Amino acid sequence: MPSDVQVGDVVQMRKTHPCGSDQWRVYRIGADIGIQCLGCERRVLLARRQFEKAVKKWLHKAGADGSAPPHS
Repeated sequence: MPSDVQVGDVVQMRKTHPCGSDQWRVYRIGADIGIQCLGCERRVLLARRQFEKAVKKWLHKAGADGSAPPHS
């Protein structure tokens, strides 16, 4: 599990959100990790340890400049 989480990273979570999506974009980094559902745009804060356990795989890493990938 990469510990170098960056704003703009897109991850697939182990559990699906009630809206049906399992893809989330990181929007905030600190003691907690802020993620936003790509299906319904709901925002959630998770403790870093909880986030690392919940991620299934990394779908897109943000660029070196921290730019986010285009929203699809």
